[in-house]
Amino acid sequence: MTDQFNQSDIDAVYRAIAARRDVRHFVPGAVDEALFARLINAAHQAPSVGLMQPWRFIRIRSAAVREAIVNLVDEERLATAEALGERGAEFMRLKVEGIRECGELLVAALMDRREDYVFGRRTLPEMDLASVACALQNMWLASRAEGLGMGWVSLFDPARLAALLSMPEGAKPVAVVCIGHVEQFYPIPMLEMEGWEKRRKLEDLVFVDGWEQKAQAG
Repeated sequence: MTDQFNQSDIDAVYRAIAARRDVRHFVPGAVDEALFARLINAAHQAPSVGLMQPWRFIRIRSAAVREAIVNLVDEERLATAEALGERGAEFMRLKVEGIRECGELLVAALMDRREDYVFGRRTLPEMDLASVACALQNMWLASRAEGLGMGWVSLFDPARLAALLSMPEGAKPVAVVCIGHVEQFYPIPMLEMEGWEKRRKLEDLVFVDGWEQKAQAG
């Protein structure tokens, strides 16, 4: 086989996967333009169902628009706390975004007219969203490899964010993406550090030949 990775390249890929974190804490500083271009290009190299490439990225440069996004997130944060019931107060203590502090702010969205794309989506139309998630994961891993933090914020009303950004009918925002410099990366996921949730054991999530059927020893 040609074009194989050497062992150090392989190790670097797995290291980036293991060290990737959903970052909420940033330090001041702009993201270099050439570096930002590499991250966007990494996202655009993601696989997509039927090669439809449903991702669209809106780079937020206006301070007023950034602040408007903060307000939308704050409103949804309060609504989420109410929906969580007795865990609401615990949730409100969490830092859920770094929109004001991050050096670069993007909104990732699903394109409009997605109904025109049937290949791979006839029975699973949500594969367009899976494709955008692949693009964001590419950007996440590239950011980590470059020493930048990235956070995916999903606390917002999609219709209101779409209106704020003048998106066409049918387009849908799915992520507010914070990218920037960090003082340090979390040693484990932040929500695990804060006691919100724990990473499950892989053996409890892998089945054989049917739902919740575990492999037999030997």
